[in-house]
Amino acid sequence: MAEEIWFFNKVNGTLIIKPPKKSPVLLRIVLVFAMVCGIRICSICVKQINDHTKTKFLKIKVSERPYHDYGINQSQIPYFHYPRPETFSRAECACNPVRFFAILSVQRSGSGWFETLLNSHINVSSNGEIFLLKERRDNFSSIVKTLDKVYNLDWFSSASKNDCSAAVGFKWMLNQGLMEHHKEIVDYFNSRGVSVIFLLRRNLLRRLVSLLANSYDQHAKLLNGTHKSHVHSPVEADALSKYKPTINSTSLMADLKQMEVTAAKALEYFSSTRHIILYYEDLIKNRTKLVDIQGFLRLPQMNLTSRQVKIHKGPLSEHIENWDDVNKTLKRTAYESFLLADY
Repeated sequence: MAEEIWFFNKVNGTLIIKPPKKSPVLLRIVLVFAMVCGIRICSICVKQINDHTKTKFLKIKVSERPYHDYGINQSQIPYFHYPRPETFSRAECACNPVRFFAILSVQRSGSGWFETLLNSHINVSSNGEIFLLKERRDNFSSIVKTLDKVYNLDWFSSASKNDCSAAVGFKWMLNQGLMEHHKEIVDYFNSRGVSVIFLLRRNLLRRLVSLLANSYDQHAKLLNGTHKSHVHSPVEADALSKYKPTINSTSLMADLKQMEVTAAKALEYFSSTRHIILYYEDLIKNRTKLVDIQGFLRLPQMNLTSRQVKIHKGPLSEHIENWDDVNKTLKRTAYESFLLADY
């Protein structure tokens, strides 16, 4: 311990006690400790200021999917969508995912009947033959504009259930710009996650009968001066089935072959899309096919119904005017089975 220093003041006779001098080593230690603490405190302050600045100017990337697809197979996620319509608000249904689909078919193959079945589902909006009007398919730009409107839920038709639709689509005939722009349309379908439903008809002879009868009725208007492609009563169906078309037996083989080629090309063109192939005959004979379709679109299962009534029932011999010629032409050919089918 440092000793205290004592001395006596002769002038006034007082005793003075002087404190001992501090060690210079101790002072240096204190000074160094103070400097280290100061530097540490300054570095902490600077770091906090930098963190605050970074947080203030942080760029936030907005996800394309505003809602999480919990419990969904990862391979299915590209096919679930959350549209944001410009014409209305989905409100409480905004979090419900929507499937996009397109029914690819040809006229008189049961697509109208099939679409009414789909639309009987409470969560499906299938908007009809939207490319029937030529201006909507003049070029690929007009096609995309129409497709975007449908899949954004801004397309309104009698079938629209926009707010809480679980699946939205339409039917597209192969002769309505689909084959001409197939490459661009395939790219669009794959980029937008559109599922394709092929609806074809096996018995092409029955399809030909239906085509010719429907074409005749467009001019004859057999139902009290009104043309109807589809009917909802047995009386109307019976009236239309009374007309028996005459089939050109000379070109019949070539016509049937052309129908086959067109369908085969469509299947080839759209093979890279997510798709399912249905046949009209299978839907009529096996209603479990409708269960498969609902599974394909990831819909809650429902009993699907339609008010449409089939027009040409029974054997084809009852619906073709020159049956003997047609029968003779197709006998012992690849198309002979078409003569026998009865449904």
